[in-house]
Amino acid sequence: MPCSLCNRATRNFEIIKEREYVQCTGCKAILLSPQHHLSPQAEKYRYILHNNDVNDPGYIHFVNPLVQQIKSDFSLVDKGLDFGCGTGPVIASELEKSGFQLELYDPYFKPNKKVLKGSFDFIICCEVMEHFQNPLKEFKLLRSLLKSSGKLYCKTSVWDEAIDFHNWHYKDDLTHVIFYNKETLNWIKEHLNFSSLEIQEEFIIFCA
Repeated sequence: MPCSLCNRATRNFEIIKEREYVQCTGCKAILLSPQHHLSPQAEKYRYILHNNDVNDPGYIHFVNPLVQQIKSDFSLVDKGLDFGCGTGPVIASELEKSGFQLELYDPYFKPNKKVLKGSFDFIICCEVMEHFQNPLKEFKLLRSLLKSSGKLYCKTSVWDEAIDFHNWHYKDDLTHVIFYNKETLNWIKEHLNFSSLEIQEEFIIFCA
């Protein structure tokens, strides 16, 4: 199968519990073979089970480094988008407490496509990019929504060869279909015309 991000050839990587994973020979992304992707109905049901609560102190703590970074980088006049906000848009809720203005979009829970005709100073993509079945399409969309000085903030678990993929908990979520490493993220930066990329321990920043 060709890579769903860069369209290069892939090689067999792992078979775990009858689920087949391949690795791209170009951008090095690890991909779950499409025959193992969930149906939209099953995928939505799994997301409902995540049950993110905007008042959950544990999740608020989990996203706080990203919230603080956005508050440091932008002011209250700047406009944001929480892309893939799910059932509980915790980051948007935390930023709104400080007076920020954000739009929400989620294909299942906030499917207002009018939002995707706007432009934004910053976009949040928290624990979302690993769900992209068509990552090239999604990253092109995100890039097109950013203003010229905008920033895309992503949060995902980045894989590297020091991680034993077979026993890596992150691949066990049945809705996770693509796993990124530094080479993959740099491919996105170079081919989608982001000016810079920061890979930090808690989050990733693509700058327009």
